Amino acid sequence: MKSEFLKYQAQTTPHPLAMEVSHADGCYIYDINNKAYLDFVAGVSACPLGHNHPKINNAIQSQLNKYLHVMVYGEYIQEPAVALTRLLAENLPNPLEKTYLTNSGTEAIEGALKLAKRVTGRSEIIAAKHAYHGNTMGALSVMGFEERKQAFRPLLPDVRFIEFNNEDNLDLITSKTACVILETIQGGAGFIEPTGNYLEKVRKKCNTTGTLLILDEIQPGVGRTGKLFGFEHYNCIPDILVTGKGLGGGLPIGAFTASAKLMDLLMDNPKLGHITTFGGHPLIAASALATLKEITKTDLILQTLVKEQLFRKLLKHKLIKEIRGKGLMLAILLPSPEIANTLVLESQHHGLILFWLLFEPKAVRITPPLTISEQEITKGCHIICSLLDKIAVKENI
Repeated sequence: MKSEFLKYQAQTTPHPLAMEVSHADGCYIYDINNKAYLDFVAGVSACPLGHNHPKINNAIQSQLNKYLHVMVYGEYIQEPAVALTRLLAENLPNPLEKTYLTNSGTEAIEGALKLAKRVTGRSEIIAAKHAYHGNTMGALSVMGFEERKQAFRPLLPDVRFIEFNNEDNLDLITSKTACVILETIQGGAGFIEPTGNYLEKVRKKCNTTGTLLILDEIQPGVGRTGKLFGFEHYNCIPDILVTGKGLGGGLPIGAFTASAKLMDLLMDNPKLGHITTFGGHPLIAASALATLKEITKTDLILQTLVKEQLFRKLLKHKLIKEIRGKGLMLAILLPSPEIANTLVLESQHHGLILFWLLFEPKAVRITPPLTISEQEITKGCHIICSLLDKIAVKENI
């Protein structure tokens, strides 16, 4: 199938990993030769309960037998979407109470940016250098990485960039600023956490200038950091919360949440302020509801912090310069991009799935399912350290 994959399916890079998948179960993906690969990536944080989870499958099957798409978003009352948005509200602090469901995280970013402009009547947007929020034109405009943007200019006007964790840059936020959009933990940049009460200071500045704060939780959200949402670690409640990836439990989803006062502005003047055909799709909402129930009603969130400590204990190697991140959103920093690249590629040959980060070439992503066992963590870390031993010998390090 590889030749047809390359011939007919549009690619994103010249050299895809090209594993031919047969099936997946738990924390393992299997190829057509039935070789098992321990999954330390979880679909880039999109499968928090792993693969083939019975509660997700049962929810999907149950909804499948009732109805699929029946009407564009927001017109008909469909129980899975209502239950999902209610459960989100029940687990979020005030004033985050009303959610707009979309098809992807990048679409949710677009909706959040539109809402900020609609609320404030302002046009200026401030984002962070090395930020990643998606690849549609609005999301691309607030990406802080010019190499990925230059081929697609012109993009949105009035976008300015600040350095994440640099308090001196906060003076750039003024009464002309519609919104500040930040990842709670910078993903593509290398899993950079806010330090020195940075998010609290951003929140305070936004309050002073009447600017909305958008926090992008597409990666750190849904239990991955040891809280349901990453912002809960940093004493900073956003005006608009954006999520996606893990919320769908393996199906495509995005969402942005705000107060009813703000969100209701999308209903009128103009009407259809944001519209989508398939957002809130009943099948996907059913999967997301089952995922969110499992994560909020079990101890999986608390377990992520225990499992983080096990990773940090086991991943001791002279080539690992640093382990960044929180919970099960971790990245190991290696001496060079070449060593990081070799580790990712060789790990797959040894039955372990690792992956890269977008803008930090020396980093390797470790974002396994939240359901991963201590035994599986130990197994995967042993593979990593064994391969690093071989790389160190080969490179004479």
